Amino acid sequence: MKKIIGLDIGTKRIGIATSDPLGILATAYEVYNRRNMYLDTRYMATLKDKLDADTFVLGLPLKLDGSAGQSVDMVKEFASELEKVTDAKIVFQDERLSTVSAERILLEANVRREKRKNVIDQIAATIILQNYLDKMKK
Repeated sequence: MKKIIGLDIGTKRIGIATSDPLGILATAYEVYNRRNMYLDTRYMATLKDKLDADTFVLGLPLKLDGSAGQSVDMVKEFASELEKVTDAKIVFQDERLSTVSAERILLEANVRREKRKNVIDQIAATIILQNYLDKMKK
């Protein structure tokens, strides 16, 4: 089986997580600092090959009431550009409260503020991907 890559897409950084080959467990991978759409999507396409993945799960930042805002448009634009450079399947996963959950996990682990800033995006990506994997098991 191929791996799945989870992405928490922000304006400055993209948190990246990856699944195990069986699609059971999500693990934090890295934080990618965004440059521009062209370089960002090509980096992800290269990462897909490097990790032997066939699916991207993109966190969809819906508002708490379920409506879409500007952030959703940004993620959908990223997905559209990513489709142009890779043959991977692209799916969306509701990411409401994933960053809040990531922050809570890091606070409970007594991670210092400076370090939290550097890892919160990949923890959020891990939560997004794990939620997707759990949904697929049902």
